Amino acid sequence: MTFIKQLAAAWQKNNSLLCVGLDPDPAKFPAHLKGRDDAIFEFCAAIVDATADLVCSFKPQIAYFAARRAEDQLEALIAHIHEKHPGIPVILDSKRGDIGSTAEQYAVEAFERYQADAVTVNPYMGRDSVDPYLAYPDKGVILLCRTSNPGGSDLQFLDVGGEKLYERVAHLAAHDWNTSGQISLVVGATFPAEIARVRAIVGDVPLLVPGIGAQGGDIEATVKAGRTPNGTGLMINSSRAILYAGKDEEFAAAARQVALETRDAINQYR
Repeated sequence: MTFIKQLAAAWQKNNSLLCVGLDPDPAKFPAHLKGRDDAIFEFCAAIVDATADLVCSFKPQIAYFAARRAEDQLEALIAHIHEKHPGIPVILDSKRGDIGSTAEQYAVEAFERYQADAVTVNPYMGRDSVDPYLAYPDKGVILLCRTSNPGGSDLQFLDVGGEKLYERVAHLAAHDWNTSGQISLVVGATFPAEIARVRAIVGDVPLLVPGIGAQGGDIEATVKAGRTPNGTGLMINSSRAILYAGKDEEFAAAARQVALETRDAINQYR
């Protein structure tokens, strides 16, 4: 099954547009996990198991694993999700972006080594830097378009021939590059007007929307700006607010409660 079909099935099965980001920071782990060689896997797997019926996707951020030489735990985590919670797509958040020959290796890393269902990619080196990921027809390729960080406007709002750069990316991605139907876009929840603008450009192309929770994005504004006519089309990501909702051995139960509240808050406006 393709990433897009998996995502659509998860939207329906779990009645959810919530994506849980897996950004493990051992300094914030409960005391009983600290010092364990497998702490990152155990922490993330517990979060996954507690929230899998509430989400449309999981999004591990590779830097949090690689910085601690925990790539093997990332491999094990993705395998765990696929085995224990089949049908929930895994997005490897790595924001790769390089020339074609190097992109081919990054695609192998994401899709063959880690077995991710989709990967985030920086499109600013152009079509040939995106093509190697599109060579995996069942995988998703999620391109940065209008990011949630304040500095995103430094470049993404530049005028390029009468439109803003992020609008040009949206046009290219959805209409010129998306011949196989694999592409989605990243648009930050901190900019609901731009979410609406991207939605108008790309039609029903799925949007990965970071920025609610700790980054302060407004759920109502995000959903109303980005939903498709059938009330889907979004992967609304929350990471820290869910991961670190609890600080003791019941951390996974606390995470589940916040994930449930977040999913239900999103569903109020679908």
